[in-house]
Amino acid sequence: MKTTQKFALIIGIVYVAIGVMGFVPALVSHPESFNSAASNLEVISGYGALMGLFPVNTAHNIVHIVTGLLGIVAAISLDSSRLFAGQLGIYYTVLTIMGFVPVLNTFFGLFPLFGPDVFLHGLTGLLGIYFGFFVTPSLLTLFKKEIKDGEGAGEVL
Repeated sequence: MKTTQKFALIIGIVYVAIGVMGFVPALVSHPESFNSAASNLEVISGYGALMGLFPVNTAHNIVHIVTGLLGIVAAISLDSSRLFAGQLGIYYTVLTIMGFVPVLNTFFGLFPLFGPDVFLHGLTGLLGIYFGFFVTPSLLTLFKKEIKDGEGAGEVL
């Protein structure tokens, strides 16, 4: 398993766990500090702070679970995990930028993107960009492995 595949699998497991934890009432508190920031939030179902830090609601938890499941499925092959990591990096970086803009920090009223969540999404976005676009196996190594595993290896060399 290549590094990018491991990244997709780990991110997948972490985000599924975060999404499921958001549905556990004992782990979601209702802090007063988020109330002013959440005034533009239209979907208030399940709204609270996961572990007292990260603002979540039902829609946000579903997005985390879907992101995690996509990561787990993408870890099957190198190409799909690179695509997943790159897209994750782009989307979560955009979510981070939206979290800094007061008008957009609720993703058009659907789910909260403020507080410590901005930094979590920023870290995820940076890691996704790194593993999706910069961590690549050497093409020479892949070519040698392909020739070695192929039946006509003697004909090429």
